[in-house]
Amino acid sequence: MSPSLTVRRIAAHQGAVLRELRTASLREAPYAFDETLEDALLAEASSFDETAAHHASSSSTATFLLYTEGHPAGLVGAFIDEAGTQRAFVHSLWVAPAVRHLRGGELLVNAASQWLADEGATEIHAWIADENRTAKRFYERLGFGPTGDRRMMPAHAEEWETLLVRHVHNEEQDAPGTA
Repeated sequence: MSPSLTVRRIAAHQGAVLRELRTASLREAPYAFDETLEDALLAEASSFDETAAHHASSSSTATFLLYTEGHPAGLVGAFIDEAGTQRAFVHSLWVAPAVRHLRGGELLVNAASQWLADEGATEIHAWIADENRTAKRFYERLGFGPTGDRRMMPAHAEEWETLLVRHVHNEEQDAPGTA
């Protein structure tokens, strides 16, 4: 029997879980994220507590956690860039290697995408490290395609990343009486 997977939005009191998952992701795939393991390890525990509390209730940013048999096994972030582009993003996806074959990444991205769609997004974007070919194939399988935008990664200036996009369907946008 395969383990059951669930996805829930982070709770305000889960700063320690956030720190555990973030540092695990950076240990395993340091090239894939916009921060370094050293930065995460040097951060005060209170900063993870503050982030968890904010992501638990914000209408513009959230973190979703994957659980297997009640144990944290992955995470993904979601946010709406309010600095001018109004683009919606999923980011920092990571699933523990022992449960990747169970499609937890798909569950996480879909939960984050649904939350963003509920907040009004019609497109979901993701910056993916060019070096991370597995992640590119994963996102393409979920319907993401290239936008043509590339940039140097903020935390790894020698590495490049590509912006992908997926169009989402929000049932509220099709409801009678909506524009």
